[in-house]
Amino acid sequence: MTETHRYALAQRLLHWLIAVLVLLALGIGMILGFLGFDGTREFFGKTVTDALYTTHKTVGVLILVLMLSRLGVRLVLGVPPYRPPLGGFERVASHTVHGLLYVALLAMPILGGLATAAGGYPVSFFGWTLPGLIGKDQALSERLFSLHGRVGWVLLGLIVLHVGAALWHWRVKRDGVMARMSLFR
Repeated sequence: MTETHRYALAQRLLHWLIAVLVLLALGIGMILGFLGFDGTREFFGKTVTDALYTTHKTVGVLILVLMLSRLGVRLVLGVPPYRPPLGGFERVASHTVHGLLYVALLAMPILGGLATAAGGYPVSFFGWTLPGLIGKDQALSERLFSLHGRVGWVLLGLIVLHVGAALWHWRVKRDGVMARMSLFR
């Protein structure tokens, strides 16, 4: 695979950094979602619960910033062509899943930040409190948190599809698709 058929290094680094952060955010989010605030505090204690919430919020802000950066880099550098080209179904599936991943990865932190602000909670970023973009509205907060959680499940499903397709191309088809985003040769 030639360098012209691979994503640029900046794109590959952003991909893998975002992937690690998304797994961290989803893992913490699932703990918080399944146990709730009171259950998490009862199970882990106040200090760990506070750290989980702060970490989840910080990682969410990082994901938003990195996704906006990734989108900008993609608009500037484009997407390398597949060699060999994908078939019709694979091309449509790839474009659809990638597009939905971008939408979900941008929507998740926005929904989470708005839900947090509407709930009257601090939007934390490495210990700093960011300005809440909307006023306190408990009913809106609950709806936004519910939507944030549902989009999280959709995101998890999209990740399973994305990873499954990557493994299919790498281990079954052996067509070089994985090399496009690999950090290694």
